[in-house]
Amino acid sequence: MLKAEDKKIAKNSLALYLQMFFGMLVGFYTSRVVLDVLGIDDFGLYNVVGGVVAMFTILNSAMSSSSSRFLTYELGTHDKERLKQVFGVTMFIHLGIALIIAVLAVPIGLWFMKTKMQIDMGRMYAAELVFYASVLSTCLTVVMVPFQATIIAHEKMSIYVYFSMVDLLAKLGIVIILPSVAGDKLVVYAFMLLGLHFIMQFSYIVYCRRHFVETRGRLSLDKGLMKEMSSFAGWSLFGDSAVLMMTQGVNILLNVFFGAGVNAARGIAVQVQSVLARFVGGFQTALNPQIIKRYAAKELEEMHRLIYASSRYSFYVMLIVVIPIFLELDEVLNWWLKQVPEHTASFLRIMIVISLIECLANPLIFAAKATGKIKKYQSILGGLLLLVVPFSYCFLALGYPPESVFMVHLVITLLGHVVRVVLISGMVSLSINSYLNKVVSPCLVVAIFGALFPYFWKSLFPNSSTIIFFVFSLLWGFFIVFFIGLKQIERKYALVFFRNRLSL
Repeated sequence: MLKAEDKKIAKNSLALYLQMFFGMLVGFYTSRVVLDVLGIDDFGLYNVVGGVVAMFTILNSAMSSSSSRFLTYELGTHDKERLKQVFGVTMFIHLGIALIIAVLAVPIGLWFMKTKMQIDMGRMYAAELVFYASVLSTCLTVVMVPFQATIIAHEKMSIYVYFSMVDLLAKLGIVIILPSVAGDKLVVYAFMLLGLHFIMQFSYIVYCRRHFVETRGRLSLDKGLMKEMSSFAGWSLFGDSAVLMMTQGVNILLNVFFGAGVNAARGIAVQVQSVLARFVGGFQTALNPQIIKRYAAKELEEMHRLIYASSRYSFYVMLIVVIPIFLELDEVLNWWLKQVPEHTASFLRIMIVISLIECLANPLIFAAKATGKIKKYQSILGGLLLLVVPFSYCFLALGYPPESVFMVHLVITLLGHVVRVVLISGMVSLSINSYLNKVVSPCLVVAIFGALFPYFWKSLFPNSSTIIFFVFSLLWGFFIVFFIGLKQIERKYALVFFRNRLSL
């Protein structure tokens, strides 16, 4: 029999996947229009200026991780008073972080833009306005974190999907009217997104205060809880700083060595990767709270089962989607974008492989967070990720092409996942052999068989229709996952689940 938690996860996953699929379509369309309206240079400028602002969000990222973990953990222990205290402390800390970002980001960020980055002086005023809009948007996001974490911790995924869909439709509307708007398109686009961001954040707050009692309390200054959360956040900060340096540091290196055109190519590649990651993240978003709650309830075997399931299913879903994209990427880019920046295809192919590894990593990351003891984990993994920027600089200084940066990223990501599995095995009593047998082996088999036939199809029929190839590849991917990737009991449940949905 299927457990109640599994039914809830399946229902939440289906809702999230529908939202993610719609988001993927909207994301691809909006990227195409924005690139066309702004042009390659302004699109690259928008991405790199946003990257400068992101450098000031590392403290918030760390506290977001801490907030989500502690709120979800307390829900698993069913201690309501402790839950109220956690939310009060979380809210107090995030208001402080927003204030720090507002005070530090403007002078430091503007200095960095004017003295260290390749920005045309004729576009510097527009870049400054975009920077101000990005700072305000970031501060709103910081204050919003405890409310979004509460919705996910309560596993109210239908509400999360509803807000996301509204946000997507509004962004689509902005993109549709952008070509007809007078004025500097780059500045107008940035401030229209800021206005939408404010409306959505306010809506989240209103919903949470009406439905979750812990969000109606006062700010809390509980010193013991603040110390506990700050310790967790401190080590999360180290790991998040490494991720930030890996992403934004690389973005800045590419700007310094090659200019805004290559930033535009990277922006497209990263945007596609983020859309794919959000699509796959539907299942993981539904499962992650349960992983932490099972640990809080000391149900380690159930926790391990969820880790295996999340890893395999996430990999399967992403693999089915990316195989036809990977093999037919040049045609897809030419169809999707009116202007395809140089290096976009090569960047994106490497990022797709990185994404496949990262979707296996996310369940293990949440397993580590569930323990609350992440000092060793973050110091080792963060240290590895920090190697990306100096190695990338060395390759670029030696005259290697921009693709070398992405290859460095890929190698470090693969090595990091091996280290991650070893560390997690000791933290939550996870068997390495079981992980290899229940996650790595089936994923490799499905990847090989899933890519083999589409690859031969492209080799034998290179001029075949792209649409026919996509349909064939997707059907083949579902076939391989169903008959090779799933266990017998999983196939049986999948048939029952979709039969019930189709009969509604």
